[in-house]
Amino acid sequence: MAMVCLSDFEAYAKKYLPKIAWDYFAAGADDCTTRDENILAYKRIRFRPRMLRDVSVMDIRTKILGSEISFPVGIAPTGFHQLAWPDGEKSTARAARAMDTCYIASTYSTCTLEEISAAAPGGLRWFQLYIHRNRTASQQLVRRAEALGFQGLVLTADLPYTGKRRDDVRNGFRLPPHMKVKNLEGAFEGDDCSEYGLPPNSLDPSVTWNDIYWLRSLTRLPIIIKGILTREDAELAVKHGVQGIIVSNHGGRQLDEGPATIDALVEVVEAVRGRVEVYVDGGIRKGSDVLKALALGAKCVFIGRPALWGLAYKGEEGLQDVLRILQDEFRLSMALAGCASVSEIGQHLVQFSRL
Repeated sequence: MAMVCLSDFEAYAKKYLPKIAWDYFAAGADDCTTRDENILAYKRIRFRPRMLRDVSVMDIRTKILGSEISFPVGIAPTGFHQLAWPDGEKSTARAARAMDTCYIASTYSTCTLEEISAAAPGGLRWFQLYIHRNRTASQQLVRRAEALGFQGLVLTADLPYTGKRRDDVRNGFRLPPHMKVKNLEGAFEGDDCSEYGLPPNSLDPSVTWNDIYWLRSLTRLPIIIKGILTREDAELAVKHGVQGIIVSNHGGRQLDEGPATIDALVEVVEAVRGRVEVYVDGGIRKGSDVLKALALGAKCVFIGRPALWGLAYKGEEGLQDVLRILQDEFRLSMALAGCASVSEIGQHLVQFSRL
């Protein structure tokens, strides 16, 4: 079967992954309204393409926090990649390096940070952190990531508790016994594990904005905050000295019936006024979605589920295929809209449809 677009990889993953793994990756919270809205919201945005603009030479490169990437699509942090492919996050890291883009490795990886680093030396990687009640464990993770050459620290802000994902409840989802949350092995000795491989209630729900100062005392890495959806929180993020914001609703897996991320992006970009870089994840399925996100002020987008579908298809090679398709579609959309370089993309390129 020819893999032509991202939905081909989705169909393959749905067909061939064990149901419990597919349902875990696909799950949204409650009615999955926000999960689905993330995708639908892109369809309400229309282009205003410009003609006769000389698009014979295309430059799709960009920079995030000073590091150049080959095109403005990175890999969002998602957990448990071994559920999709035996080599797990090692394959993800290799694919990101091969495509010359950024991979955000999750706290909930099924490979250690050391294994991820060794699999793709020299790749651009950020580390996504959940703050646990065991602050020492979180502190050690931050220091390990910095020592291993990770170049950014991504604090997830939208998970004081895990959202209710009905299919996981129905399936009795548990991480298979041969898989572990490798980065936190030994951090919670003697505790029974919950379905996600860690003791129940191990996340710290008391985290506040002041914890950004705590993180800044631990590391020289730039801090990017993930999970911001409003202008108020964007203002607070800037005020507390973060260097980047990822507009995200956790793929619709946390609070259902919040805004689609592409809609929230506009509000956040407006509030930030260029003081920090803004990125977005959720609902990106085509190269033209990437163009819409950049037109609305995102510096770069990150993909979550589509990366997992690529892994499920053919590991590192499958994920490279997914990234390559997005890259080709983005380049083509840019050219057809009349932009020869990323710097020419702006809000003049889009309008919200009145449908």
